[in-house]
Amino acid sequence: MNFELKALTAAAAAREKCDLLLVLVSEEAALGSDAIGTLAAHAIKHGDFALSCGKQLQMYQVPAVAARRVVLLGAGKGTAKDVRSALTACASLLKTEGIAKAVLSFSFDASAQAVAAAVQVLADATYVYTHTKPQAKVVALKKVLLGVPSKSAALSAAFDLAVAQMDGVETAREWANRPANHATPTLLANAARGIAKSARMSCKIHGPAEVAKLGMGAFMAVAQGSREPLRLIELHYNGAAKNVAPIVLVGKGITFDTGGISLKPAAEMDEMKFDMGGAASVLGVFQALAKLQPAINVVGVIPACENMPDGAAVKPGDVVTSMSGQTIEILNTDAEGRLVLCDALTYAARFKPTAMVNMATLTGACVVALGGVRSGLFTADDALAQALQNAGDAAHDLCWRLPLDDEYAEGLKSNFADMGNVAGRAGGAITAAKFLQKFVGDIPWAHLDIAGTAWKSGAAKGGTGRPVGLLLHYLLAQESVAKAATKTAAKAPAKTSAKTSAKTSTKASTRSSAKTPASKPVVKAVKAVGSDSTGTTKPRAVRAKPVVADGSAT
Repeated sequence: MNFELKALTAAAAAREKCDLLLVLVSEEAALGSDAIGTLAAHAIKHGDFALSCGKQLQMYQVPAVAARRVVLLGAGKGTAKDVRSALTACASLLKTEGIAKAVLSFSFDASAQAVAAAVQVLADATYVYTHTKPQAKVVALKKVLLGVPSKSAALSAAFDLAVAQMDGVETAREWANRPANHATPTLLANAARGIAKSARMSCKIHGPAEVAKLGMGAFMAVAQGSREPLRLIELHYNGAAKNVAPIVLVGKGITFDTGGISLKPAAEMDEMKFDMGGAASVLGVFQALAKLQPAINVVGVIPACENMPDGAAVKPGDVVTSMSGQTIEILNTDAEGRLVLCDALTYAARFKPTAMVNMATLTGACVVALGGVRSGLFTADDALAQALQNAGDAAHDLCWRLPLDDEYAEGLKSNFADMGNVAGRAGGAITAAKFLQKFVGDIPWAHLDIAGTAWKSGAAKGGTGRPVGLLLHYLLAQESVAKAATKTAAKAPAKTSAKTSAKTSTKASTRSSAKTPASKPVVKAVKAVGSDSTGTTKPRAVRAKPVVADGSAT
């Protein structure tokens, strides 16, 4: 979809040649004497139109208006929420045959959030999956012009971010929607290579031999039952100086999850192609970064494989050695997401990041707790939690923080290994997060459980592209923080003498090293993986996703 933002008065909007003119009219709008304003005023006066959110009046070939079709949309108070509701109510019109160009005119001074919301709704409404459905009816709409009374720098920035975000969301949706035989680990790796052709990007793909050399016994254990070779996908975006520590995004990439030997029920198992929603969101974020080119460094890590019940598959009770050196008793092979993630997190620590955020369709327990509205957020770092929650609010990609008390890890104890991979039904989303926490050391880390938000079931079945918006807003906020810190440092007065400067520097360094332990991979030296190297079930009581990811809800 081609979006454009333009300063456009109501009178100018009436003269704009297009197939569909949508006019958002809020309670705060001052209706003028132009054709659109006069029309809206008469319709309101005679009770044919109201300004309350969701009300609309459709017209055809209105005199003095260049558009073939005109729709007046009530936008309430004109907030982002009201704009979202108003446009959602008329989304079906955008798919009408013969509408190739549409104009969306704001009759009031729109906020940056309202403009971003408009882009999000319009892009979402016109997305059509066609990769394995060639007879799908493609939307004729190719261009949308957003007209605002006055175009400011803030509106332009919000518009550019929204367009890049929706490009990323569409990338994530597309890969999540593709069937497992059209989205294998190898094909995901190829997609990453394609994205990495953009400026400031690079990509490295690790195959089975490289992963074995790294000692990723937990990751290999999950993959060993499938004929599809695993891939460890590594994406880099270098928008800042080389000495600037990156932020690392780790996305679970189980391209199909049968549950392994701990086999899932047959009903709706097809939805387990969505179990790579975390990986899809990493691809989506990097697609958006390619457009925005912010001054930050970001690393994306995707452990991609299938979880299949083959004769060579890992068995309940098997013990494997992770890349960190910690051993894991695999009590449930359907709790596989945490196994691939633990090795990916250990690997990600080598980049010495300022923060690590992993995304995974991890537990049915999180779906039971939060449904499909908010993703589950787990972190012990209050500042990181606040930053991610703020980003989710700004992107309308909401999350909710859940606890990480140490007592929740008690159930992970094992008689035969350093830990088990499950801890029972109670608090399943939390115990899964506690498992992952054992592999991050002192690095600020957050886990987003997107089992309830990465896709929809039923008639609207399909990927949502979440949490691309949340992650993108978080990354750009960190860019702003870094710029502010650099500016403050530049303004700081110089020291009066070299001797004083040296003393101050030494003291500061001593305090810093005393308070902040160096980031390092967890635990001990990597153990070699032997020849024996070596869940996702949404509760059926909830129709919206009976089969889920990582079996802590089974």
